[in-house]
Formats: sequence, structure tokens, C-alpha cells
Amino acid sequence: MAKNFFFLGIILAAAGFLSPPLALGAGLAYGLLIPHAYHLDARRLSKFLLQASVVLLGFGMNLGTVIRVGRSGFVYTAAGISLALALGWLLGRLLHVEKTQSFLISAGTAVCGGSAIAALGPVTAATDGQMAVSMGTVYILNSAALFLFPAIGSALHLSQTQFGLWSALAIHDTSSVVGAAAKYGATALEVGTTVKLARALWIVPLTVGIAFAGKRAGQQRGKIHLPWFILYFVAAAVANSYLPLQHVPWAAGLYPSLARLGRLGLAVTLFLVGTGITRQTIREVGARPMLQGVLLWVAAAGISLWAILRGIIHL
Repeated sequence: MAKNFFFLGIILAAAGFLSPPLALGAGLAYGLLIPHAYHLDARRLSKFLLQASVVLLGFGMNLGTVIRVGRSGFVYTAAGISLALALGWLLGRLLHVEKTQSFLISAGTAVCGGSAIAALGPVTAATDGQMAVSMGTVYILNSAALFLFPAIGSALHLSQTQFGLWSALAIHDTSSVVGAAAKYGATALEVGTTVKLARALWIVPLTVGIAFAGKRAGQQRGKIHLPWFILYFVAAAVANSYLPLQHVPWAAGLYPSLARLGRLGLAVTLFLVGTGITRQTIREVGARPMLQGVLLWVAAAGISLWAILRGIIHL
């Protein structure tokens, strides 16, 4: 019976019957109420689907917009990452969170959630337990963000551009940024996805820097995993912008169809992410790492929202 509910959720999300927020809600209900028969498989599949869905969403993007938004958001992203890492280090010290654990939570908040943790885990020599706790913290907060951010944005009457920028700067994972922005509007989705992917690129220098520092210190480091899917997203945007197919009879609707497939893939991704939040995951996270993650996330979200409302951050 548990397996049937799992596959039913995937089918409903893939068929478009579940919007991204509903898909996440269904996944959370499954993870918290039903024993998960495919926990590890779901985690691996969700990572692949997220990357594939982001690439497909690129077929609905204009390259000029991608470059403009990415360039405008670069300085804000760099400043936000630096502030989040510094504040995360301070909170970790104050709450007595283990050093590697604290860094992974801070990096996940600052850069790109689970992707950053997955990339930095091997080069920081993190244990499986530290990785699990960091991932659990980020996934729980991501789930909350997908519901909270659109409600806050509507209450404050944020424009779609403002909301897309805020989501990209304040929500951990790309999946939740895209899900929240898609619920808010098409412009919010375009802005949020582009700025978020520009933010995710910071995984590369951060990971290489940590690996180099560890090598200089004589510590054994693992393999570096880089977010190559971002380059495929840009390639898809290039194709959509400069290789139009509307005059090719057999391929006129190809790009819109691929972009829609990406949105459906995102809904499946969010269902799978939701199923990974189990009662055991919540217990394993523990009080202090979770408190660090919550405080750091609230601070990052609050500061970026204040700066956007004041016009300090804008596109």
C-alpha cells in the first residue's frame, strides 16, 4: 500500500494534477505518515530531476534577460553569501554547533542548499551523519519557504521582479526557489531562476577554495562535484533565443513543450523532496543545528527583504 501511494504521487505530479506546492505537501504527508520504501532512490532521483528540470526551463528563457538579471544580481549575491557565511560562523560558535556541521549549514543557506552541501561535503571530509543533518535542516526549511514566501510576498504587495529576486537570495534550494516563484508569476519565475543559478555558480570557487585550503593544511579531501547543469541551462536559453523553431512545421512547439516538461519535472522533484522529510529526519537534525539553520535563514531572508523594500537591492 505504501508503494502504491508513492507511485501515485509521482504520477499525479508528472501529469500536472499537483502544482509544485501541492506536490511538496503531498510528499511531506507521505514522508511523515507512511514508511518510505524508496528513501535513497527518491533522493538520487530528485537530484537528477531537479537538474534536468532546470535545464528544460531554460527553453522558456530569453538569453538577454538571463545575462541582464544575472549581471545585476551578481553583486547582491556576492554580498549576501559573504554575510550569510560570516553570520553562520558566529551563530555556530554561539550555539556550540560542531565546526564542520556549522559550516555545511551556513554554506547551504548562503549558496545553494543541498547542492552546496553535496559539493562541499567531500572536500570538508564531512561524515555521513554530518551530511544527513545538514541536508535535513535545509530540506525542512525549504519546505517551509515554499509555503511562506508567496504568502509574505502577497501580503507585502511585492512585484514579481521583487519577489523573484527575494526568493533567489533567501531560499536555499533551486527547487524551492523555482516552485515559489512559479506560484507567484511568470516574471518572478524568470528572475528567480536566473539569479538563483547565478548564486549557485558560487559553489565552484567556494568548493575549490576549501579543497585548496585543505590541501595546503595536509588534509585528505574528496572529489569535487561542480554544478555543470547550469551550463546546459544557459545553452537551452541560447537555443530559445537564437535558434527559433516557430517556422519549422514539425518543431514549432518544441521549446514551449520542453519548458512545460521542466515545470512538470519540478513538481515531481518537490514531491520526492517532501517524501525525504520523515520523523526520523527531524529527530536526527537535533535542536542546535536546526536552531542555527532557522536563525541564519530568518536573518538572511529578513535582511534581503528589507533591502529590496528599501530599494537598496533591485534589478
